[in-house]
Amino acid sequence: MQAQMLQQRQVLRARLLAPRVVKGASIVPHAVAGGPTKPTVLVSEKLGQAGIDLLSQYATVDTSYNLTPDQLAAKISLCDALIVRSATKVTRQVFEAAKGRLKVVGRAGVGIDNVDLAAATEYGCLVVNAPTANTVAAAEHGIALLCAMARNVSQADASIKSGKWDRNTYVGTSLVGKTLAVVGFGKVGSEVARRGKGLGMNVVAYDPYASAEKAAALGVQLVSFEDALKQGDFFSLHMPLTPSTKNLFNDATFAKTKKGCRIINVARGGVIDEDALLRALKSGQVAQAALDVFAEEPPKFEGNELIKHPNVICTPHLGASTTEAQEGVAIEVVEAVVDALMGKLSPNAVNAPMVPAEILKELQPYISLAEGLGKAAVSLVNETGFTDVNITYSSPRGDDLDTRLLRAMVVKGILEEYTTAKVNLVNADLLAKNRGIKISEVTVRSEGSDVLSGLSVSLGTGSSKFSAAVDKTGRIYVEGEVRNGAPFITKIGNFDVELSVQGFVLLTRQVDQPGIVAGVSSVLAKEDINISFMTVGRTGKNKEAIMAIGIDQEPSEATLAAVNSVKGIIEATVFREPFTA
Repeated sequence: MQAQMLQQRQVLRARLLAPRVVKGASIVPHAVAGGPTKPTVLVSEKLGQAGIDLLSQYATVDTSYNLTPDQLAAKISLCDALIVRSATKVTRQVFEAAKGRLKVVGRAGVGIDNVDLAAATEYGCLVVNAPTANTVAAAEHGIALLCAMARNVSQADASIKSGKWDRNTYVGTSLVGKTLAVVGFGKVGSEVARRGKGLGMNVVAYDPYASAEKAAALGVQLVSFEDALKQGDFFSLHMPLTPSTKNLFNDATFAKTKKGCRIINVARGGVIDEDALLRALKSGQVAQAALDVFAEEPPKFEGNELIKHPNVICTPHLGASTTEAQEGVAIEVVEAVVDALMGKLSPNAVNAPMVPAEILKELQPYISLAEGLGKAAVSLVNETGFTDVNITYSSPRGDDLDTRLLRAMVVKGILEEYTTAKVNLVNADLLAKNRGIKISEVTVRSEGSDVLSGLSVSLGTGSSKFSAAVDKTGRIYVEGEVRNGAPFITKIGNFDVELSVQGFVLLTRQVDQPGIVAGVSSVLAKEDINISFMTVGRTGKNKEAIMAIGIDQEPSEATLAAVNSVKGIIEATVFREPFTA
């Protein structure tokens, strides 16, 4: 690690001392006679000294910590870049106060919840982060909590410091031969799995987007979420907090686990329903828990039964808190900020794609189409996940079509339901690669004058939660086009449809016979669910058809079951708002 950090410093130092070009203007170190003034970078929270030293060679560095919002607003108009950790809130007011001077915000860490990305994009400010340097530190902390929990280290330490010598109360449990279920098999999760194997544990993992080849190389078996719950003796959580993972571990989830299981969370607090965890601990369904993160940080301590529970050990979000990780994060974020100030594309960019204005204007009507088709396709995947993505563009330009932005938007639509990563032109391929997703593209020359006459997305998967979405080649398939400036889905699986979708859509596959529309409408009416549109596509008279119904709210499981019970209905599912307004 130290050798790698030294190499990073040497590479960055060489780059910093070389002449730069930003939008046609040469930027060289301040010491060069006659050179322009160095950019000013405000560092508002403590950053590793290695990062400060490197940054100082390129920029005038202002280290002003613990600024109030008013103080930050007063300073920011004098700065070209801002580097923060998690405490500084970079709000719309900050970007307004910058008066156009602020070019880049660097987040020393992964999460960017404290930065208003929409405002940053609106004001032309690039946001970059440092997503890789703390991977090992977070994994090591997860393993530290695993071992400390299994052997009651925290409780035994507190006992002996209170003057007791109690060997019987703190008998632990062995790790060898136990099953570690890793939920979220990304960078940190895979490192935890590697270390779990080294401890002699059997390791399984659940992640609908993980690569089977990557898991196999580590000796890890990918399983469904249900199977992970059944098999795990220990659960180590490493998923981002998204709408689909919020409170993923709840009363129903704990009820499906082995009695006496143990859980470690160094991911995000909100993935566990803390009240449900407390109930599971009290009942003995969960024997122990080790928590580094909480739904609210810092948590409320007074009367907090979960934190004070004797079978829970806690740390104050220390996953990335090692000297080496802090230095690595500092170097990584400085490198990203320097690249941005040079006008270079950065793989750590987390907001708007850096696309030439003329290309962006030309492709603007198709951006929502590409993202929406990605969302629609992935919403039809069941928990077994998918293996690859194929994107087909129909364009009069053929191979001359610049597809980078469209591909990025498809990947964005696919990934953002399951990750907090902000996908853009620069990092789309990297994020997909890190998750083992293979992307292939085909451009078909078509007639017409529009830059793009059609776009399709297909996912390689063994099955779908809506089998009608699977085409004749066994892939989930959605196709669309832009009409009068609005995106439409024109095909799902082998069925022609016409959907301009905003809100929820109920999809059904049924026998083409009278009474289907009336039956489904009746079910929805009983639940007071309003219908905004309805369209039917069929393969032939009296054969199979699919029906798409726009509805104003998401139906309950009971309502969906009632729809499935309508005579002639073969299957039904719901997906949500593929196209953003």
